[in-house]
Amino acid sequence: MKRRPRLTRATAATTEPRLTAPRPVRIVHLGLGAFHRAHQAWYTDVVDEAKEWGIAAFTGQSPDRAVELMAQDGLYSVIERAADGDRARVVGSISAAHDGAAAARFAGYLADPGVAIVTSTITEAGYRISPDGQPIAAPEVDADLDALRRWRADTEPPTVVTAPGRLLLGLQARRRAEGGPIAVVPCDNVPDNGRMVRSGLLQLADRIDPLLAAWIDREAAFVSTVVDRITPATTPADVVAGSRLTGFDDRSPVVTEPFHDWVLAGEFPNGRPAWELAGATFVSDTEPFERRKLGMLNGAHTILAATGLVRGHTTVAEAIADPKPRELVERFWDEAARSLPAEVDPDGYRAQLIQRFANARIRHRLEQIAADSTLKVRLRILPILEAELAAGRPADTSIAAVAAWLRLAERRPDLPDPAAAALREAPPGTHGDRVRLAAVDERLVEDHALSAQIIAAASAATDL
Repeated sequence: MKRRPRLTRATAATTEPRLTAPRPVRIVHLGLGAFHRAHQAWYTDVVDEAKEWGIAAFTGQSPDRAVELMAQDGLYSVIERAADGDRARVVGSISAAHDGAAAARFAGYLADPGVAIVTSTITEAGYRISPDGQPIAAPEVDADLDALRRWRADTEPPTVVTAPGRLLLGLQARRRAEGGPIAVVPCDNVPDNGRMVRSGLLQLADRIDPLLAAWIDREAAFVSTVVDRITPATTPADVVAGSRLTGFDDRSPVVTEPFHDWVLAGEFPNGRPAWELAGATFVSDTEPFERRKLGMLNGAHTILAATGLVRGHTTVAEAIADPKPRELVERFWDEAARSLPAEVDPDGYRAQLIQRFANARIRHRLEQIAADSTLKVRLRILPILEAELAAGRPADTSIAAVAAWLRLAERRPDLPDPAAAALREAPPGTHGDRVRLAAVDERLVEDHALSAQIIAAASAATDL
């Protein structure tokens, strides 16, 4: 068999001239992972026909991904895996990839007036900021702030290790260079993430230098987003499939579903790519879209993980094909849709979710979804339960969903979770169920009638 050429700009240019040269860096990204490459970088590549918007991407922890990607000049393929087959696109929007610890490079990019946007995909926990916008106390953050307080303009930037430390390093460099306004665009699953990050960074910046906080308040625009595209881990078989589709030896492909969604609210004072040409939606308020996604997609995922794992399934597609989990998800969607405005089209979104979940070629693992489930139940299911009760309705399905999670938590205390110690030590029976519910939200056990309903539903769920 003829050996395929390694994917680089030189080899790709023979078939795709658009990939010949790296684009000028105008976007800096923090958190170089599969999702960023399947989502923000893909959107940018699709719409940037003029080749004006290059991305400099920084890893979150390990430098390995940057090394692998730069061996291919930043190029990689996105494999869209539909139920009826695959298609691939070589993405050329990443002009440079760096180790996240490369402080001088990060500061240098942010100081450049031509850089207009800094995006991030670092997970909810990576921001070290609570959903209400308060910085979370952590010694690593304190150490970063101390290093930034001591950083003089005529010295090399300090090595900072946390995401807020790195963002503040870059913003301080831009202020000193008089680089002008910039948009900060967090792309993780946190409600009103732009507001949250703005609030937290302003408070942390004030601890470094009140003048930095004032500059951020004046010059940095924070954009809230809702992002969605299921992107499972790439397997060796995917590497082979991607090379077959593109004709190149690509060692860094990403696999994703055909569906993609990006909702943004906020200003871009220094310009932006025309992401709407690839399907992004610009709105005045992301809140109803956040509630739609958290309740209907993420809530259903948590239910499928809870019921599917107990029933012996390993993927979302297997669980949704089982009538028992499917019936609970359908009833949960009925409850979730009642509190959503018509503008977000809950019926159409629901129909899309059925198609997406049923795609057996996207192996979205239930164990991955079940990780950190105390947080996920709190964010994804409890708001629906509370909305139903506030409207005077019984919330039977939301109660059943929490009950299904109780059974999983009792049977699988080994799953990763911030409350893992409490879940492991909880005894069997009603007392243990109260401990598990308290790990989700203390209010569940403070409401004795509600906790009794949930525990009774869990006890009755013998067929899970």
